[in-house]
Amino acid sequence: MVQTIEELVKVGEALGNPVRVRILKMLCEKEWYVYELAKKLGISRQLLYLHLKKLEKAGLVESELRLEPGDPRAKKYYRAKQFRIVIDNELLKKLEEV
Repeated sequence: MVQTIEELVKVGEALGNPVRVRILKMLCEKEWYVYELAKKLGISRQLLYLHLKKLEKAGLVESELRLEPGDPRAKKYYRAKQFRIVIDNELLKKLEEV
């Protein structure tokens, strides 16, 4: 998954916040509609979007817009992507400089 130093830093930054780790844990269990997730976490949607953007840039989550019958508005759902993070000496030796 991680091939460059910059990618490793993005993952580290994404996981360096306890709220983002809670979000990621919840998204590993099931996919969530943004409004429901913000309500469950007790934070604003705007703040949630900032956290989700950071997780998305790190390649840990993905989103999908959906139209549901009877609702003219598209809803954005998020879910965790499959990932495995192992940071060891071998990985660090293989990272590419950018």
